[in-house]
Amino acid sequence: MSQGPDDDRLEQLREEKLQELQQQQGGEGQEEAVQAQREQAEAQKNALLKQHLTDGARKRLNTVKMSRPDFGEQVEQQVVALAQSGRLRDKIDEAKMKELLNELKPDSTSFNIERR
Repeated sequence: MSQGPDDDRLEQLREEKLQELQQQQGGEGQEEAVQAQREQAEAQKNALLKQHLTDGARKRLNTVKMSRPDFGEQVEQQVVALAQSGRLRDKIDEAKMKELLNELKPDSTSFNIERR
């Protein structure tokens, strides 16, 4: 028995579908790996913060993160950078955290409107 053109086309479609499924599974594996890397980086960041911040400073930082998540993340990154560079000798207490927050706080924009 010889294969007809329909059989060849069917076999080609099966191979394409198999490759498509394999690519999807590979993509899911990559997503899981990326997610695992993110979780590991987050765990390392939290360990560094726990090591270099007192309880009061952590509470203050968490409060800032609740109200302004982007600014809280920026402060966390700054603390992590300081810790990794070895510039932190002591733990950051609440007073030092207030100073750091004031330094990193974006300047508030004020408008002066003059009437003529």
